[in-house]
Amino acid sequence: MEEKMTMDDLSEELEASYKEAEEAGAEATEEMDPVWATLKGYLEEKTVLTVKVGGIVNSGVIAYVEGIRGFIPASRLALEHVEDLNEFLNKKLKVRVITADPQKKRLVLSAREILRDEARAEANKKRQEAMDQLQIGDVMEGTVESLKDYGAFIRLENGLSGLVHVSQISDKRVEVPAKVLKEGETVKVKLIAIKDGKLSLSMKALLEKSEEHHTDRDYKLPKSENISTNLGSLLAKLDL
Repeated sequence: MEEKMTMDDLSEELEASYKEAEEAGAEATEEMDPVWATLKGYLEEKTVLTVKVGGIVNSGVIAYVEGIRGFIPASRLALEHVEDLNEFLNKKLKVRVITADPQKKRLVLSAREILRDEARAEANKKRQEAMDQLQIGDVMEGTVESLKDYGAFIRLENGLSGLVHVSQISDKRVEVPAKVLKEGETVKVKLIAIKDGKLSLSMKALLEKSEEHHTDRDYKLPKSENISTNLGSLLAKLDL
């Protein structure tokens, strides 16, 4: 009669199989060439390495890590397309290991990820520096970058981008921003809010300010002494 396996038996069997797998992995690591074990460590830890390009091949360049020949594909050398690989000969590059295969003796390196991280860090630094210079109420010029149903994104002269909500485009009702603005158009905006690193801009606020100036100019009252002088001149002409 076949015995039924209990949950405890199943648990013990699974644990034993996991243990065997771990031991097999440990043995494989011990048997691996120490140099390739180091390279695998670089891969897992995403270690940044500095290498010197020592050769050019059809689709990339060659550099050595721990004495092992590594290949850097042309597409992994820079952020943009590389026209002439010879420009990289004898040049030092920061790279990461992206493939380390001891069985196939295949080592592949990449500089692109590091360059991308550095470019992103530099962009974030410049953005923060520009943000630190801003104050609510600043008036700036910008270019309409894109139009959405809910508003217009404006690329400011300091390189930052902000949103003019549809309600802040004009003092008149605007249903579709594209009817009053066009991409590439230069506009003047006022910074009205900064929240979570996002800029809220207004064109309407500048229109309202302009109208206030017109109102003050058109309805400016004369000084009291002028009123008295004019009244005196009028009385002097009367024949009493």
